[in-house]
Amino acid sequence: MTTPALSLPAYDRSALTPGIVHIGLGNFHRAHQAVYLDDLFALGEGHDWAIIGAGVRPADGRMREALMAQDCLSTVVELDPAGKSARRIGAMIDFLPVEPGNAALIAAMSKPEIRIVSLTVTEGGYFMDSVGRLDAGAAEIRADAANPGAPETAFGAILAALKARRDAGIIPFTVMSCDNLPGNGDVTRDVVVGLARLFDPGFADWVNANVAFPNGMVDRITPATGERERAMAAAFGLDDPVPVTCEPFRQWVLEDRFPAGRPALEKVGVIFTEHVHAYETMKIRILNGGHAIIAYPGGLMDIDLVHEAMEEPLITAFLDKVEREEIIPIVPPVPDTDLQAYYAIIRERFANPEVADTVRRLCLDGSNRQPKFIVPSIRDNRAAGRLPKGLILASALWCRYCAGVTDSGAVIAPNDPNWDELTARAQAAKADPAAWLAMRDVYGDLGEDAEVAGAFAAALEAVWARGARAVLTEYIGG
Repeated sequence: MTTPALSLPAYDRSALTPGIVHIGLGNFHRAHQAVYLDDLFALGEGHDWAIIGAGVRPADGRMREALMAQDCLSTVVELDPAGKSARRIGAMIDFLPVEPGNAALIAAMSKPEIRIVSLTVTEGGYFMDSVGRLDAGAAEIRADAANPGAPETAFGAILAALKARRDAGIIPFTVMSCDNLPGNGDVTRDVVVGLARLFDPGFADWVNANVAFPNGMVDRITPATGERERAMAAAFGLDDPVPVTCEPFRQWVLEDRFPAGRPALEKVGVIFTEHVHAYETMKIRILNGGHAIIAYPGGLMDIDLVHEAMEEPLITAFLDKVEREEIIPIVPPVPDTDLQAYYAIIRERFANPEVADTVRRLCLDGSNRQPKFIVPSIRDNRAAGRLPKGLILASALWCRYCAGVTDSGAVIAPNDPNWDELTARAQAAKADPAAWLAMRDVYGDLGEDAEVAGAFAAALEAVWARGARAVLTEYIGG
Protein backbone atom coordinates (compact mmCIF):
# COMPACT_ATOMS: atom_id res chain seq x y z
CA MET A 1 0.00 0.00 0.00
CA THR A 2 1.40 3.42 -1.00
CA THR A 3 1.70 6.05 1.73
CA PRO A 4 -0.16 9.24 0.72
CA ALA A 5 1.92 12.33 -0.03
CA LEU A 6 2.84 14.59 2.88
CA SER A 7 3.69 18.28 2.41
CA LEU A 8 6.69 19.54 4.37
CA PRO A 9 7.66 23.15 5.16
CA ALA A 10 8.74 24.85 1.93
CA TYR A 11 11.36 27.06 3.60
CA ASP A 12 14.50 26.79 5.72
CA ARG A 13 13.25 26.60 9.31
CA SER A 14 16.76 27.18 10.64
CA ALA A 15 16.60 30.70 9.20
CA LEU A 16 13.41 31.61 11.10
CA THR A 17 13.56 34.05 14.00
CA PRO A 18 10.76 34.73 16.49
CA GLY A 19 8.34 37.63 16.34
CA ILE A 20 5.27 36.13 18.03
CA VAL A 21 4.65 34.44 21.36
CA HIS A 22 1.45 32.42 21.20
CA ILE A 23 -0.27 31.29 24.41
CA GLY A 24 -2.48 28.20 24.09
CA LEU A 25 -1.25 25.64 21.57
CA GLY A 26 -4.52 23.82 21.03
CA ASN A 27 -5.87 22.37 17.83
CA PHE A 28 -7.46 25.56 16.58
CA HIS A 29 -4.28 27.65 16.69
CA ARG A 30 -2.24 24.96 14.98
CA ALA A 31 -4.81 24.61 12.16
CA HIS A 32 -5.39 28.34 11.78
CA GLN A 33 -2.86 31.04 12.72
CA ALA A 34 0.11 28.67 12.39
CA VAL A 35 -1.08 27.56 8.93
CA TYR A 36 -1.40 31.12 7.68
CA LEU A 37 2.14 31.86 8.86
CA ASP A 38 3.40 28.64 7.30
CA ASP A 39 1.89 29.77 3.99
CA LEU A 40 3.54 33.18 4.31
CA PHE A 41 6.94 31.69 5.10
CA ALA A 42 6.58 29.46 2.04
CA LEU A 43 6.36 32.63 -0.09
CA GLY A 44 9.80 33.59 1.24
CA GLU A 45 8.37 36.35 3.40
CA GLY A 46 8.05 37.15 7.10
CA HIS A 47 10.78 34.83 8.35
CA ASP A 48 11.25 37.08 11.39
CA TRP A 49 7.71 36.31 12.54
CA ALA A 50 8.10 32.71 13.72
CA ILE A 51 6.08 31.55 16.72
CA ILE A 52 7.33 30.71 20.19
CA GLY A 53 4.69 28.54 21.86
CA ALA A 54 3.64 28.97 25.46
CA GLY A 55 0.99 27.92 27.95
CA VAL A 56 -0.09 28.38 31.55
CA ARG A 57 -2.10 25.19 32.20
CA PRO A 58 -1.02 21.60 32.94
CA ALA A 59 -2.39 20.51 29.55
CA ASP A 60 -0.01 22.98 27.91
CA GLY A 61 2.88 21.17 29.54
CA ARG A 62 1.76 17.89 28.01
CA MET A 63 1.42 19.56 24.61
CA ARG A 64 4.92 21.01 24.97
CA GLU A 65 6.37 17.58 25.66
CA ALA A 66 4.70 16.14 22.56
CA LEU A 67 5.66 18.97 20.21
CA MET A 68 9.24 19.43 21.43
CA ALA A 69 9.79 15.73 20.72
CA GLN A 70 9.03 16.43 17.05
CA ASP A 71 10.97 19.68 16.66
CA CYS A 72 7.80 21.78 17.19
CA LEU A 73 6.28 20.51 13.95
CA SER A 74 2.51 20.09 13.85
CA THR A 75 0.64 17.67 11.61
CA VAL A 76 -2.46 19.18 10.00
CA VAL A 77 -4.78 16.85 8.09
CA GLU A 78 -7.41 18.58 5.94
CA LEU A 79 -10.65 16.60 5.81
CA ASP A 80 -11.80 17.24 2.28
CA PRO A 81 -14.55 14.79 1.22
CA ALA A 82 -12.78 14.53 -2.15
CA GLY A 83 -9.62 13.25 -0.43
CA LYS A 84 -7.59 13.98 2.69
CA SER A 85 -4.28 15.85 2.55
CA ALA A 86 -1.65 16.36 5.22
CA ARG A 87 1.11 18.84 5.85
CA ARG A 88 3.71 19.47 8.50
CA ILE A 89 3.49 23.04 9.79
CA GLY A 90 6.84 24.55 10.75
CA ALA A 91 5.86 28.06 11.85
CA MET A 92 6.65 27.40 15.52
CA ILE A 93 10.32 27.14 16.47
CA ASP A 94 10.22 26.75 20.26
CA PHE A 95 7.86 26.02 23.13
CA LEU A 96 8.60 27.67 26.47
CA PRO A 97 8.63 25.68 29.72
CA VAL A 98 5.25 25.65 31.45
CA GLU A 99 5.93 26.55 35.07
CA PRO A 100 4.41 28.23 38.14
CA GLY A 101 4.96 31.96 38.07
CA ASN A 102 5.53 31.92 34.29
CA ALA A 103 9.06 33.35 34.51
CA ALA A 104 10.16 31.94 31.13
CA LEU A 105 7.02 33.25 29.43
CA ILE A 106 7.43 36.73 30.92
CA ALA A 107 11.11 36.83 29.93
CA ALA A 108 10.33 35.82 26.33
CA MET A 109 7.55 38.41 25.95
CA SER A 110 9.84 41.09 27.37
CA LYS A 111 12.31 40.76 24.47
CA PRO A 112 12.12 43.51 21.82
CA GLU A 113 11.92 41.05 18.91
CA ILE A 114 8.53 39.86 20.17
CA ARG A 115 6.07 42.26 18.58
CA ILE A 116 2.85 40.26 18.88
CA VAL A 117 1.50 38.14 21.73
CA SER A 118 -1.44 36.07 20.52
CA LEU A 119 -3.85 33.89 22.45
CA THR A 120 -6.21 30.96 22.09
CA VAL A 121 -7.24 30.31 25.68
CA THR A 122 -10.86 29.28 24.83
CA GLU A 123 -14.04 31.29 25.15
CA GLY A 124 -14.28 30.47 28.84
CA GLY A 125 -10.68 31.45 29.63
CA TYR A 126 -11.22 35.20 29.83
CA PHE A 127 -12.53 35.43 33.42
CA MET A 128 -15.62 37.37 32.35
CA ASP A 129 -18.76 37.54 34.44
CA SER A 130 -22.30 37.10 33.09
CA VAL A 131 -22.52 40.71 31.91
CA GLY A 132 -19.15 40.72 30.14
CA ARG A 133 -16.96 42.37 32.77
CA LEU A 134 -13.80 41.00 34.38
CA ASP A 135 -14.72 38.67 37.23
CA ALA A 136 -12.50 40.28 39.87
CA GLY A 137 -13.60 37.64 42.35
CA ALA A 138 -12.18 34.71 40.36
CA ALA A 139 -9.52 32.93 42.42
CA GLU A 140 -6.85 33.17 39.71
CA ILE A 141 -7.48 36.88 39.17
CA ARG A 142 -7.31 37.57 42.91
CA ALA A 143 -4.05 35.64 43.11
CA ASP A 144 -2.46 37.57 40.23
CA ALA A 145 -3.59 40.91 41.67
CA ALA A 146 -1.96 39.99 44.96
CA ASN A 147 1.27 38.75 43.35
CA PRO A 148 1.72 40.42 39.93
CA GLY A 149 5.42 39.55 39.77
CA ALA A 150 4.71 35.80 39.61
CA PRO A 151 1.32 35.51 37.88
CA GLU A 152 -0.48 32.29 37.11
CA THR A 153 -2.77 33.51 34.30
CA ALA A 154 -1.86 34.44 30.74
CA PHE A 155 -3.18 37.93 31.35
CA GLY A 156 -1.05 38.40 34.45
CA ALA A 157 2.01 37.26 32.51
CA ILE A 158 1.19 39.70 29.70
CA LEU A 159 1.02 42.54 32.21
CA ALA A 160 4.33 41.55 33.83
CA ALA A 161 6.02 41.56 30.41
CA LEU A 162 4.45 44.87 29.40
CA LYS A 163 5.69 46.44 32.62
CA ALA A 164 9.20 45.12 32.00
CA ARG A 165 9.13 46.54 28.46
CA ARG A 166 7.85 49.91 29.66
CA ASP A 167 10.55 50.12 32.30
CA ALA A 168 13.20 49.22 29.69
CA GLY A 169 11.88 51.69 27.11
CA ILE A 170 10.80 48.95 24.68
CA ILE A 171 7.69 49.51 22.57
CA PRO A 172 4.71 47.40 23.73
CA PHE A 173 3.78 44.30 21.78
CA THR A 174 0.31 43.99 20.26
CA VAL A 175 -2.03 41.62 22.10
CA MET A 176 -4.02 39.61 19.54
CA SER A 177 -6.83 37.31 20.64
CA CYS A 178 -7.59 34.50 18.20
CA ASP A 179 -10.48 33.10 20.24
CA ASN A 180 -14.03 32.80 18.96
CA LEU A 181 -15.43 35.69 20.97
CA PRO A 182 -17.50 38.66 19.80
CA GLY A 183 -15.21 41.67 20.02
CA ASN A 184 -12.32 39.48 21.11
CA GLY A 185 -9.84 42.37 21.10
CA ASP A 186 -12.13 44.54 23.21
CA VAL A 187 -12.73 41.65 25.61
CA THR A 188 -8.98 41.05 25.96
CA ARG A 189 -8.35 44.73 26.60
CA ASP A 190 -11.03 44.78 29.30
CA VAL A 191 -9.52 41.75 31.03
CA VAL A 192 -5.89 42.93 30.84
CA VAL A 193 -6.63 46.51 31.86
CA GLY A 194 -9.12 45.37 34.50
CA LEU A 195 -6.56 43.06 36.10
CA ALA A 196 -3.92 45.81 36.07
CA ARG A 197 -6.35 48.18 37.75
CA LEU A 198 -6.64 45.80 40.69
CA PHE A 199 -2.99 46.28 41.65
CA ASP A 200 -1.70 49.42 39.85
CA PRO A 201 -4.29 51.89 38.46
CA GLY A 202 -1.59 54.10 36.93
CA PHE A 203 -0.13 51.16 35.03
CA ALA A 204 -3.64 50.18 33.92
CA ASP A 205 -4.06 53.64 32.39
CA TRP A 206 -0.73 53.26 30.58
CA VAL A 207 -1.74 49.87 29.15
CA ASN A 208 -5.09 51.24 28.04
CA ALA A 209 -3.42 54.17 26.27
CA ASN A 210 -0.44 52.37 24.72
CA VAL A 211 -1.24 48.73 23.94
CA ALA A 212 -3.16 47.66 20.83
CA PHE A 213 -5.80 44.92 21.07
CA PRO A 214 -7.11 44.38 17.51
CA ASN A 215 -10.45 42.66 17.06
CA GLY A 216 -10.54 39.62 14.82
CA MET A 217 -12.93 37.02 13.49
CA VAL A 218 -11.60 33.47 13.15
CA ASP A 219 -13.24 30.42 11.62
CA ARG A 220 -12.25 26.81 11.05
CA ILE A 221 -13.75 23.60 12.41
CA THR A 222 -11.08 21.53 14.20
CA PRO A 223 -12.35 18.37 15.90
CA ALA A 224 -10.75 17.08 19.07
CA THR A 225 -7.85 14.65 18.63
CA GLY A 226 -8.40 11.00 19.44
CA GLU A 227 -7.46 7.61 18.06
CA ARG A 228 -9.25 8.31 14.78
CA GLU A 229 -7.14 11.40 14.17
CA ARG A 230 -3.90 9.69 15.17
CA ALA A 231 -4.73 6.91 12.70
CA MET A 232 -5.14 9.52 9.97
CA ALA A 233 -1.65 10.86 10.70
CA ALA A 234 -0.29 7.32 10.66
CA ALA A 235 -1.75 6.85 7.17
CA PHE A 236 0.66 9.57 6.04
CA GLY A 237 3.58 7.77 7.71
CA LEU A 238 3.61 9.86 10.89
CA ASP A 239 3.73 8.71 14.49
CA ASP A 240 2.30 11.92 15.94
CA PRO A 241 0.46 11.83 19.29
CA VAL A 242 -1.11 15.28 18.73
CA PRO A 243 -2.11 15.68 15.08
CA VAL A 244 -4.76 18.22 14.12
CA THR A 245 -7.61 17.52 11.73
CA CYS A 246 -9.68 20.29 10.20
CA GLU A 247 -12.10 21.14 7.46
CA PRO A 248 -10.66 22.70 4.27
CA PHE A 249 -12.38 26.05 4.90
CA ARG A 250 -10.66 28.75 6.93
CA GLN A 251 -11.18 32.46 7.42
CA TRP A 252 -9.44 35.21 9.37
CA VAL A 253 -10.56 38.83 9.47
CA LEU A 254 -8.49 41.38 11.43
CA GLU A 255 -8.34 45.04 12.32
CA ASP A 256 -5.04 46.47 11.10
CA ARG A 257 -3.86 47.81 14.48
CA PHE A 258 -0.29 46.60 15.01
CA PRO A 259 1.91 49.54 16.15
CA ALA A 260 4.95 47.28 16.57
CA GLY A 261 4.52 45.77 13.09
CA ARG A 262 2.95 42.60 11.73
CA PRO A 263 3.52 39.89 9.13
CA ALA A 264 2.05 40.50 5.65
CA LEU A 265 -0.80 38.05 6.21
CA GLU A 266 -2.95 39.69 3.56
CA LYS A 267 -0.72 37.87 1.04
CA VAL A 268 -2.07 34.51 2.29
CA GLY A 269 -5.77 35.33 2.56
CA VAL A 270 -6.24 37.25 5.81
CA ILE A 271 -8.73 40.10 5.40
CA PHE A 272 -7.69 43.36 7.06
CA THR A 273 -10.65 45.66 7.51
CA GLU A 274 -12.30 48.22 9.76
CA HIS A 275 -15.49 46.15 9.49
CA VAL A 276 -14.52 43.12 11.57
CA HIS A 277 -17.76 43.39 13.54
CA ALA A 278 -19.81 42.97 10.35
CA TYR A 279 -18.00 39.73 9.49
CA GLU A 280 -18.26 38.65 13.11
CA THR A 281 -22.02 39.24 13.25
CA MET A 282 -22.43 37.27 10.02
CA LYS A 283 -20.51 34.31 11.42
CA ILE A 284 -22.11 34.35 14.86
CA ARG A 285 -25.65 34.60 13.55
CA ILE A 286 -25.42 32.31 10.49
CA LEU A 287 -22.77 29.73 11.46
CA ASN A 288 -22.85 29.60 15.27
CA GLY A 289 -26.60 30.20 15.35
CA GLY A 290 -26.97 27.49 12.73
CA HIS A 291 -25.01 25.09 14.90
CA ALA A 292 -27.50 25.62 17.73
CA ILE A 293 -30.45 25.17 15.39
CA ILE A 294 -29.32 21.71 14.28
CA ALA A 295 -27.71 20.64 17.58
CA TYR A 296 -30.61 20.44 20.01
CA PRO A 297 -33.15 18.65 17.80
CA GLY A 298 -30.30 16.34 16.77
CA GLY A 299 -29.47 15.66 20.40
CA LEU A 300 -33.10 14.95 21.26
CA MET A 301 -33.33 12.56 18.29
CA ASP A 302 -30.23 10.62 19.50
CA ILE A 303 -28.15 11.68 16.48
CA ASP A 304 -24.44 11.51 17.26
CA LEU A 305 -22.64 13.29 14.40
CA VAL A 306 -23.28 16.65 12.77
CA HIS A 307 -23.21 15.35 9.21
CA GLU A 308 -25.76 12.72 10.23
CA ALA A 309 -27.98 15.51 11.53
CA MET A 310 -27.61 17.18 8.14
CA GLU A 311 -28.77 13.94 6.51
CA GLU A 312 -32.05 14.18 8.48
CA PRO A 313 -34.49 16.06 6.17
CA LEU A 314 -36.43 17.54 9.08
CA ILE A 315 -33.33 19.11 10.58
CA THR A 316 -32.03 20.55 7.31
CA ALA A 317 -35.49 21.92 6.47
CA PHE A 318 -35.65 23.50 9.94
CA LEU A 319 -32.19 25.00 9.45
CA ASP A 320 -33.03 26.37 6.00
CA LYS A 321 -36.31 27.91 7.10
CA VAL A 322 -34.90 29.64 10.18
CA GLU A 323 -31.76 30.85 8.43
CA ARG A 324 -33.56 32.22 5.37
CA GLU A 325 -36.59 33.70 7.10
CA GLU A 326 -35.31 34.82 10.50
CA ILE A 327 -31.51 35.09 10.55
CA ILE A 328 -30.13 36.19 7.18
CA PRO A 329 -32.70 39.01 6.73
CA ILE A 330 -31.52 40.72 9.92
CA VAL A 331 -27.73 40.28 9.40
CA PRO A 332 -26.22 43.67 8.47
CA PRO A 333 -24.42 43.92 5.10
CA VAL A 334 -20.86 42.59 4.98
CA PRO A 335 -18.27 44.06 2.57
CA ASP A 336 -17.85 42.02 -0.63
CA THR A 337 -20.00 39.20 0.73
CA ASP A 338 -23.22 37.60 -0.54
CA LEU A 339 -24.95 36.33 2.60
CA GLN A 340 -26.92 33.66 0.73
CA ALA A 341 -23.71 32.35 -0.84
CA TYR A 342 -22.04 32.42 2.58
CA TYR A 343 -24.89 30.36 4.01
CA ALA A 344 -24.55 27.85 1.15
CA ILE A 345 -20.89 27.36 2.15
CA ILE A 346 -21.87 26.97 5.81
CA ARG A 347 -24.39 24.30 4.86
CA GLU A 348 -21.73 22.37 2.94
CA ARG A 349 -19.36 22.62 5.88
CA PHE A 350 -21.93 21.24 8.30
CA ALA A 351 -22.56 18.29 5.96
CA ASN A 352 -18.88 17.30 5.56
CA PRO A 353 -18.78 13.65 6.72
CA GLU A 354 -14.98 13.59 7.06
CA VAL A 355 -14.99 16.12 9.91
CA ALA A 356 -17.10 13.81 12.11
CA ASP A 357 -17.94 16.70 14.41
CA THR A 358 -20.31 15.66 17.20
CA VAL A 359 -23.78 16.95 17.98
CA ARG A 360 -22.82 16.84 21.64
CA ARG A 361 -19.99 19.33 21.04
CA LEU A 362 -22.42 21.71 19.37
CA CYS A 363 -24.80 21.35 22.33
CA LEU A 364 -22.03 22.15 24.82
CA ASP A 365 -22.20 25.29 26.96
CA GLY A 366 -25.55 26.58 25.77
CA SER A 367 -25.77 28.93 28.75
CA ASN A 368 -22.78 30.81 27.31
CA ARG A 369 -23.62 30.38 23.62
CA GLN A 370 -27.36 31.04 23.46
CA PRO A 371 -27.08 34.67 24.61
CA LYS A 372 -24.43 35.26 21.93
CA PHE A 373 -25.72 33.18 19.02
CA ILE A 374 -29.53 32.95 19.24
CA VAL A 375 -30.95 35.61 21.56
CA PRO A 376 -29.54 38.60 19.60
CA SER A 377 -31.33 37.39 16.46
CA ILE A 378 -34.57 37.09 18.42
CA ARG A 379 -34.11 40.66 19.66
CA ASP A 380 -33.40 42.05 16.20
CA ASN A 381 -36.48 40.36 14.79
CA ARG A 382 -38.60 41.83 17.57
CA ALA A 383 -37.14 45.27 16.90
CA ALA A 384 -38.24 44.83 13.27
CA GLY A 385 -41.77 43.96 14.42
CA ARG A 386 -41.50 40.21 13.74
CA LEU A 387 -42.04 37.23 16.03
CA PRO A 388 -39.29 34.70 15.11
CA LYS A 389 -41.04 31.45 15.97
CA GLY A 390 -38.25 29.29 14.58
CA LEU A 391 -35.56 30.89 16.74
CA ILE A 392 -37.86 30.69 19.74
CA LEU A 393 -38.44 27.00 18.97
CA ALA A 394 -34.65 26.52 18.80
CA SER A 395 -34.39 27.98 22.30
CA ALA A 396 -37.22 25.77 23.52
CA LEU A 397 -35.37 22.73 22.13
CA TRP A 398 -32.30 23.81 24.13
CA CYS A 399 -34.47 23.96 27.27
CA ARG A 400 -35.87 20.50 26.55
CA TYR A 401 -32.34 19.12 25.97
CA CYS A 402 -31.21 20.51 29.33
CA ALA A 403 -33.92 18.46 31.06
CA GLY A 404 -31.38 15.65 30.74
CA VAL A 405 -33.07 12.95 28.62
CA THR A 406 -33.63 12.55 24.89
CA ASP A 407 -37.02 11.91 23.33
CA SER A 408 -36.25 8.18 23.51
CA GLY A 409 -35.52 8.43 27.25
CA ALA A 410 -31.72 8.12 26.95
CA VAL A 411 -29.84 10.03 29.62
CA ILE A 412 -27.91 13.10 28.43
CA ALA A 413 -24.62 13.42 30.30
CA PRO A 414 -23.87 16.85 31.80
CA ASN A 415 -23.00 19.21 28.95
CA ASP A 416 -22.75 22.71 30.40
CA PRO A 417 -20.74 24.30 33.22
CA ASN A 418 -24.13 25.11 34.82
CA TRP A 419 -25.72 21.76 33.99
CA ASP A 420 -27.26 20.98 37.38
CA GLU A 421 -28.87 24.41 37.60
CA LEU A 422 -30.08 24.21 33.99
CA THR A 423 -31.52 20.74 34.47
CA ALA A 424 -33.48 21.79 37.53
CA ARG A 425 -34.79 24.87 35.76
CA ALA A 426 -35.64 22.93 32.59
CA GLN A 427 -37.62 20.37 34.57
CA ALA A 428 -39.45 23.18 36.36
CA ALA A 429 -40.16 24.82 33.01
CA LYS A 430 -42.08 21.76 31.88
CA ALA A 431 -44.93 23.04 34.09
CA ASP A 432 -43.95 26.71 34.07
CA PRO A 433 -42.12 27.79 30.86
CA ALA A 434 -41.60 31.27 32.30
CA ALA A 435 -39.07 29.73 34.71
CA TRP A 436 -36.69 29.23 31.78
CA LEU A 437 -37.08 32.71 30.31
CA ALA A 438 -36.44 34.12 33.79
CA MET A 439 -32.69 33.55 33.24
CA ARG A 440 -31.85 37.22 32.75
CA ASP A 441 -28.17 36.47 32.04
CA VAL A 442 -29.38 34.59 28.95
CA TYR A 443 -32.57 36.34 27.88
CA GLY A 444 -32.41 39.74 29.55
CA ASP A 445 -35.92 41.17 29.53
CA LEU A 446 -37.21 39.01 26.66
CA GLY A 447 -39.24 36.99 29.14
CA GLU A 448 -41.32 40.11 29.73
CA ASP A 449 -42.30 40.23 26.05
CA ALA A 450 -45.75 38.61 26.11
CA GLU A 451 -45.57 37.38 22.50
CA VAL A 452 -42.14 35.84 22.97
CA ALA A 453 -43.20 34.23 26.24
CA GLY A 454 -46.36 32.84 24.65
CA ALA A 455 -44.51 31.43 21.62
CA PHE A 456 -41.84 29.90 23.85
CA ALA A 457 -44.43 28.28 26.12
CA ALA A 458 -46.32 26.83 23.16
CA ALA A 459 -43.11 25.48 21.59
CA LEU A 460 -41.81 23.94 24.82
CA GLU A 461 -45.16 22.34 25.66
CA ALA A 462 -45.32 20.89 22.13
CA VAL A 463 -41.80 19.44 22.32
CA TRP A 464 -42.58 17.78 25.65
CA ALA A 465 -45.93 16.45 24.40
CA ARG A 466 -45.00 15.28 20.91
CA GLY A 467 -41.21 15.21 20.66
CA ALA A 468 -38.74 17.08 18.49
CA ARG A 469 -39.49 15.17 15.29
CA ALA A 470 -43.22 15.94 15.34
CA VAL A 471 -42.69 19.57 16.31
CA LEU A 472 -40.21 20.16 13.50
CA THR A 473 -42.66 18.59 11.07
CA GLU A 474 -45.39 20.98 12.25
CA TYR A 475 -43.09 24.02 12.08
CA ILE A 476 -41.83 23.23 8.60
CA GLY A 477 -45.40 22.70 7.41
CA GLY A 478 -46.29 26.19 8.59
